[in-house]
Amino acid sequence: MTRYKVLIMASDGFEEAELFVPRAILRDRGHEVGLAAPTMSPIQATVLDDPGRTIRPDLTIGQGRAEDWDALLLPGGLINPDFLRTRSEAVALVRSFVNGGKVVGAICHGPWLLVEADAVRGVRATCWPSIRTDLRNAGARVIDERCVTDGNIVTAVGPDDAQMFTEAMLERLHATDR
Repeated sequence: MTRYKVLIMASDGFEEAELFVPRAILRDRGHEVGLAAPTMSPIQATVLDDPGRTIRPDLTIGQGRAEDWDALLLPGGLINPDFLRTRSEAVALVRSFVNGGKVVGAICHGPWLLVEADAVRGVRATCWPSIRTDLRNAGARVIDERCVTDGNIVTAVGPDDAQMFTEAMLERLHATDR
């Protein structure tokens, strides 16, 4: 079995299930998972709008390099991607994964980062209902499905789709190995 290296990028306000569920699945299957955040301070999840668990990052976003990883996973939540899309180093990291042909997964509001990186033009994608217009305006073909894969971009609607989303990312990673 190929062992993949998956980088998750998040900040305070990430949706708990959209980080912890994929992380657990990936680790349980023997893959290496790293977490990049704006600083090395612990970041706090939300569960919908309530405070959730905290987690300590493994590296800062500025230390992240696409060439060191096989895939990038972008959890949603409302606060996390809205904050990160205003940070040039976060957008640059997303762009480097996309331009490097790496698998990039974004769930819920996470596709906002794909919008900022100009990575959805002509791409079939899905997302949380409230940001569908943002994706359309950025050139995406928004599909009303729970999880959508187009090339190396994997998107999903929300926390209830975290397992399906992770499986789709792994399928895409396996396909890139062939």
